[in-house]
Amino acid sequence: MSKVDSAGRSYQAIEVADLRRLALIAQKDQIEFFENHPKWARLYSGRQICIALCQGAALHYIDGSTGINDFDVYTFYRKHPTQDLYPKRIKSYDFGDAKFGQSQNKPDFIGRRVDCLVRSIDAPESEDVEISIQRYLMGGKTETARLLAAKVVILLEPNCGKVIWQR
Repeated sequence: MSKVDSAGRSYQAIEVADLRRLALIAQKDQIEFFENHPKWARLYSGRQICIALCQGAALHYIDGSTGINDFDVYTFYRKHPTQDLYPKRIKSYDFGDAKFGQSQNKPDFIGRRVDCLVRSIDAPESEDVEISIQRYLMGGKTETARLLAAKVVILLEPNCGKVIWQR
């Protein structure tokens, strides 16, 4: 739960163009991560399920009143049989547009902070994206799954803007 009060949040509406920008930031993050970590690239390249906006900003996209502290963008991968993707990795980026104001803890950013995170989940290759993510959230086996399930999940890639989970 964020400790940022209402004065530190943006109440500007999130549009599909903003979601697309978030998807591009996450794609760039994953490209750089795999370039810098060839072991993870060998294991996880080609295993991506989706990129999704989660947590408070996703809820704000739906209700328009939650406010945006930051953007939590998750890239989900099908779990490799021998190695889980490192779940503690988080990299922050600048949204790069002042439309939503600045994050209080990143005064050097032009826009809001975008936190890119990754998770590897159990998901057969042939399984539908929505079903894979919903099963992960309903299972609630991890703290992350429980936290994400408490709010909203919106696809950024594929089907940009599609709500696939709502508490």
